[in-house]
Amino acid sequence: MLLAVAGCAYLIDLCSKLAVVEKLEYRDPVPVLGAWLELRVTRNSGAAFGMGGAMTILFTVIAVAVVVAIVRLARKLYSVPWAIALGLLLGGALGNLTDRLFRSPGGLQGAVVDFIAVRGFSVMNLADWAIVCGGVLIVFCSFRGWELGDTGRKADDATAGAAPS
Repeated sequence: MLLAVAGCAYLIDLCSKLAVVEKLEYRDPVPVLGAWLELRVTRNSGAAFGMGGAMTILFTVIAVAVVVAIVRLARKLYSVPWAIALGLLLGGALGNLTDRLFRSPGGLQGAVVDFIAVRGFSVMNLADWAIVCGGVLIVFCSFRGWELGDTGRKADDATAGAAPS
């Protein structure tokens, strides 16, 4: 489940970035909801809201660490909600990491393609949305008390059918 969600999130992000760079880069913004939401291609060498543009390599290293951590956690993962949450996080991290590795200027310093502009807020991409949705789902799973290895059965349910000793 984790790999399917991660793969879908990654492919959707990658295809959307390829399409907007080909069709929209160096063109006027395309209004989606008037001036409130528009498609406008920008390159972001920093983190969220364009902060830390001089620390691109650090963000690349963090993205690699997130990917490695999720892959290591995947071995003890049996919870579907956690698989979805971590899959979204993994797919989003891989989407932005791909930009950092392969987009200009290269050398772990590539600028991420952002294109969803919300007036007065930010310009982002679908990888960012996957990361945020995965993060929200992680918080939800944590508040619910669900464990990574939780199969949905309670401990009492597993022992209810056992014969008394």
